[in-house]
Amino acid sequence: MQQRYEKSMNWIKGQLKIKIHKKKEKNMDEFTKTKVKKIMDEYIRSKIPKQLQDQIKMNYKIRGNNVTIIEERPAFRSEQWVQHDIAQLRRDEEGWKVYWKDSRSKWHYVDDIEPNESFEKQLEIIDKDNRGMFWG
Repeated sequence: MQQRYEKSMNWIKGQLKIKIHKKKEKNMDEFTKTKVKKIMDEYIRSKIPKQLQDQIKMNYKIRGNNVTIIEERPAFRSEQWVQHDIAQLRRDEEGWKVYWKDSRSKWHYVDDIEPNESFEKQLEIIDKDNRGMFWG
């Protein structure tokens, strides 16, 4: 009985360490955040031709170490705009990783795009979209 109790306690301690470790992840430092904002501002400014900007918009949001690329289009028979997440770049100890979103709004890591320290290189891969996974 004592042995089973100790196993349970060790398992619980292990789970707590995992949760604590996950919370310790640092957000993007200010230098990196400023650099990413500058890159993304230029990217969304140049992505949509001027004559189409009343029909489609690009945007992004930064949350923690994640940068989500967003496409916006006018809603059908409405003045509002509908947002559609295109891709997400996540920064971790390996570098920037690329994720795609499924129809159930769940993000998945794209294994054949290697993590890279260069945010710009990962953005170029998303923009080229050789597999049709982001832009259709």
